[in-house]
Amino acid sequence: MADGLFKKILVPVDFSPCSEEAFRIALSLGRLFGADVILLHVIDTKSLDTLNMQGLATGTEQRSQKKRLRHHARLNARRLLDTDEAKGVAVARMLVEGAPFVEIAKTARMEKADLVVLGSYGGRSGSVDKIFFGSTAEKVVRTAGCAVLTVPLREPAAR
Repeated sequence: MADGLFKKILVPVDFSPCSEEAFRIALSLGRLFGADVILLHVIDTKSLDTLNMQGLATGTEQRSQKKRLRHHARLNARRLLDTDEAKGVAVARMLVEGAPFVEIAKTARMEKADLVVLGSYGGRSGSVDKIFFGSTAEKVVRTAGCAVLTVPLREPAAR
């Protein structure tokens, strides 16, 4: 075991295949270094806030939607924690609301994480927002204040 290099690993997940691959890698690193792993999910409230500000969703609808999102996040986190790969690794769960890159960087600093492991879609998204403002992974690399490992989604092997 390679003790000491990483004591606390933060792994933000959005439950996409790419972030689940990052979770598997974070578990492997946690096992290798004897590190604690923090599984973080950020409920992105920006779109809900926008709908509310435009009068397209009432406060009650917004609260109901947030409640549903929290419920689904807890179910998905439980699914990840019930995998064989997660056995034997100390994993804590966190659920926060806000802008994903802001909350990831803030959590990394507050929890004194030594490493953030997160999925990176490799710029495959063609959205205008990502072209002009960068991806969540890029923003976390610039703001986390600790080492960041970005994990691309593996392409299926050609047959």
